[in-house]
Amino acid sequence: MLIVLSPAKSLDFETRPTTKLTTTPDLLDRSSELIDVLRGYSMGQVADLMSLSDTLASLNVARYATWSTDTADARQAIMAFNGDVYTGLDARSLKPKALGWTQQNVRILSGLYGVLRPFDLIHPHRLEMGTRLPTPGAKDLYGFWGDTVTGKLNEAIAANGAEVLVNLASEEYFRSVRPKLLPVPVVTPVFEDWKDGRYKIISFFAKRARGMMARYAAEKGITDVEKLKRFKVDGYAFDKKASSANEWVFRRKVEA
Repeated sequence: MLIVLSPAKSLDFETRPTTKLTTTPDLLDRSSELIDVLRGYSMGQVADLMSLSDTLASLNVARYATWSTDTADARQAIMAFNGDVYTGLDARSLKPKALGWTQQNVRILSGLYGVLRPFDLIHPHRLEMGTRLPTPGAKDLYGFWGDTVTGKLNEAIAANGAEVLVNLASEEYFRSVRPKLLPVPVVTPVFEDWKDGRYKIISFFAKRARGMMARYAAEKGITDVEKLKRFKVDGYAFDKKASSANEWVFRRKVEA
């Protein structure tokens, strides 16, 4: 199987990585095209484009100015992203074999890089997939990337013999994938918590659970997607009755 994750807004380029293994993103030429566009934006325009404070807009204008395809000061994607998903994944505490499993079986969707392998080196940046950034020939990033993201996933599927794509990405990022062009079915795990008398998706917990499921698969070395149904971490468990063939529901009931 192949797992796809979203990236994170929060980054950590300070903590030392736990592996020296690195790879180079496949789509750096396309990334450079986006950076060239972004370098034409003022701080105020970046703030408006991405709904950022002046402080964050200034930070990212500086990032675009210094971004390069060189690997100096770059960091492996799985070590650099630091949001809720990556708290659940906790890549730095994975053993080398499990980390190696992620490189083979996990792909990270990215507004700037398109598709990343976990060990691909990235520079600090912010560019969410849903950003309406006009580029020559496209009105937004979905149009810019077109079939490219799906094509790279298809390459990974062929390389590791995956029979299923497991969607642990957010809706915003998975919109960059064209499921009809994939040679395998898509399974989307959904994580629900009991609150106010019913089960519902709570964003913070769901994001963290996506990372925990990716970690679970890496630690177990899972290649058979059916084994993901055994996921019982942090109180979640597979609910067969609430699930369908392509949407697997995992529920957790914690009394208030």
